Amino acid sequence: MTSTTNQTNQTNRSMRLGVQIAPQHAQYSKIRDTLTEVEALGADIAFNWDHFFPLTGEPDGLHFESWTILAAWAEQTTTLEFGALVNCNSYRNADLQADMARTIDHISGGRFIFGTGAGWFERDYQEYGYEFGTPGTRLNAFDDSLNRIEARWAKLNPLPTRDIPVLIGGGGEKKTLRIVAQHADIWHSFSNPEVLEHKLGVLGAWCDEVGRDISEIEISTELRGRTVEDANALYDLGTRLFTVGITGPDYDLGPATDWLAWRDSKNA
Repeated sequence: MTSTTNQTNQTNRSMRLGVQIAPQHAQYSKIRDTLTEVEALGADIAFNWDHFFPLTGEPDGLHFESWTILAAWAEQTTTLEFGALVNCNSYRNADLQADMARTIDHISGGRFIFGTGAGWFERDYQEYGYEFGTPGTRLNAFDDSLNRIEARWAKLNPLPTRDIPVLIGGGGEKKTLRIVAQHADIWHSFSNPEVLEHKLGVLGAWCDEVGRDISEIEISTELRGRTVEDANALYDLGTRLFTVGITGPDYDLGPATDWLAWRDSKNA
C-alpha cells in the first residue's frame, strides 16, 4: 500500500491530542491535580505509563503503579479518554488484563483505551520477579495474550460497554507491525517523518496480508522534541493522534497548551 493511500485513508479523522502524565517524581496528589488541569485544557486523552521505577531522573525517585492510577482516573474524569502508553503485557495474566480493562471501561462509562506492548524495561522485570526473556519471546507472548484478551472480553458478564480500543506501541517490522495489523485500533510509534513513511508501507503490507484495511488503524506519534514543521509532516503522512509527555515534579503544561492550539488549527 502506498504512502499516498495511507494519507488518503486517514484524512477523514479529526486530530486528537493526548498528554502523557508520567507517574514519576511527584506525590499522587500532584498527579491528580495535573489530570484535572489536562481535562480542563480540553485534551482528548490522558496517558500514564506502566513501569515500577522512574525512566528519567533519579532512578529510585517517587513512582506509582499504572493500573491503580487508571481506575482512579476513571472516577475522576468525565470527558477524557485515558489509558497507559503503554501497559506491559508481561506483568499480568492476559485474562486478568482483559477483566481489569473491562472493569475500568465500565467505571469510566466507556472512555478507556487499552494501550499495550510487549515490554522492554529490564529493571522492572528483575526487581519484580518476571522473566525478561528476549524481544522475540516477549513478542510471541504478547501476540498470544492479545488473542486471549479479545476472547475473554467476549465472555465477561457484563460485557465491555464498547469495543475497547486497542493501542499498540512499537515499530518492529517482522512481528510488531504484523500484530498491529491483526489487533490494533491505534498504532503508536516515536517515528520521525522519514521513518513513519517507511513504516506505514510495511504496516500496509501486513494489513493486506491479514485482510484488513489500514484506514481502520489510527496513526499515533509522540511529540516530545518535535518542531511544528516535524508535526506538520507527520500530520501530512496521516498521523491523527499526537501525544506530548510531561513529567514530575512540576508537570509543565505549557507545551500541552501550545500543541492543543495547533490541534485546534488543524481541526478548524
